[in-house]
Amino acid sequence: MNRSRSTVIALPATRRLLLLALALLLALASAVTSQTAPAKADPPPRVGIVCTQGTGGVAQHPVFNLTTKTGYISLPDGNTAFMWGYSNGFDDFQHPGPVLCVDEGDTVTVILHNTLPEAASIAFPGQTGVQADGIPAAPEHNNQGRITSLTTSAPAAGGSVTYSFVADHPGTFLYESGTNPEKQVRMGLFGALIVRPAAGADHAYNRADSRFTPSEEFMVLLSEIDPYQHQRVEQGRAFNINSYHPRYWLINGRGFPDSIADNGASWLPTQPYGALAQVYEYNQSTHPYPGLARYLNVGTEDYPFHPHGNNGLVIGRDGRPLEGTGGEDLSFEKFDINIGPGQTWDVLFKWYDAEHYSPSNPVPVTVPSLANSVIGTFYSGSPYLGSKETLPTGTATLNQCGEFYIISHNHALFQITSWGATMTGPITYMRIDPPQPNNCG
Repeated sequence: MNRSRSTVIALPATRRLLLLALALLLALASAVTSQTAPAKADPPPRVGIVCTQGTGGVAQHPVFNLTTKTGYISLPDGNTAFMWGYSNGFDDFQHPGPVLCVDEGDTVTVILHNTLPEAASIAFPGQTGVQADGIPAAPEHNNQGRITSLTTSAPAAGGSVTYSFVADHPGTFLYESGTNPEKQVRMGLFGALIVRPAAGADHAYNRADSRFTPSEEFMVLLSEIDPYQHQRVEQGRAFNINSYHPRYWLINGRGFPDSIADNGASWLPTQPYGALAQVYEYNQSTHPYPGLARYLNVGTEDYPFHPHGNNGLVIGRDGRPLEGTGGEDLSFEKFDINIGPGQTWDVLFKWYDAEHYSPSNPVPVTVPSLANSVIGTFYSGSPYLGSKETLPTGTATLNQCGEFYIISHNHALFQITSWGATMTGPITYMRIDPPQPNNCG
């Protein structure tokens, strides 16, 4: 090191000036590159809704490109399923389609690019005045006068159609294929549309009592698969819809336990959306607003979704707040969220320990010793929020900081299977973290 330093010092003055000039040029080039290089997109949140924003247009005129793609998803019993789906822009296949997030009053443009071997489309239930290529979207008919599509479609193998509408009221909505829906929707051509109200992104509707904690907003998108239909479509063969019988049921395109993995989990490259709900204890002074769950049912059956441990307050259905003609509050509490086919429900929820149990205020029962207990994967060793106890030797736990885990699942029990594999399907958890500051990492 000393020898190198003396060598530099011994250089002629002119050469030293050249080296300094070269270093300055390299620094300037580096600065210019860092300023002009495109910024990397923010990674999606680990849990909660992953919004896809319009990538084109101007303020209040978002533009989305969706492309029909084919691909495969992983199922809890080790099988895979061939699927169709809407991809974001021209990206690879994903299931379900992107969650489109817009604001009330936006003029929304959605350009569909169809790569499938048959015509396809997008219908927007709950939206009015939908235009297709500049004229009102309308059903299509064949030469015999039969309806072939509920809305204007994009031709097969490279066709496109541009839809537009004004998002004139907030709420949670589905978007899905209107072309041969008993096939195309079942194959995966669907997604969620969220219209945020003028009151702000921390409100579900333009009502003060619909305010929620933005970091505690979650999607519960319920769907189903008949593997025989998917196999026939993959083989290019006809399927008798009278034989349709689901064997798989999914939440956000995944089955349990994959459903509780993070958004964008690396081992689920085509299934980007997790379903774990992570919340803090409700407290009027430190955490005064509830969370929000947006339920959507794109299946053919009722889904009585059943979050343990708390009632939900149903504040809206099908993109309409539950209120009277004079604006009076008509919301109601519900334990099972009974979502019918094609419906959406908006539900506020909060968790709090009504008895304020803690090590200094213990539960009034004898807690069994850990040596005599069957210890769950997520148990901290303590019945109190924020407390951890030493577990018996050899016991594995995924608990980080004494958080609670409360199961949430579809309560039609035959639907929480995967072709007979029990305790799979649309199951997730609500994770309750201790109040901040905490050591949850």
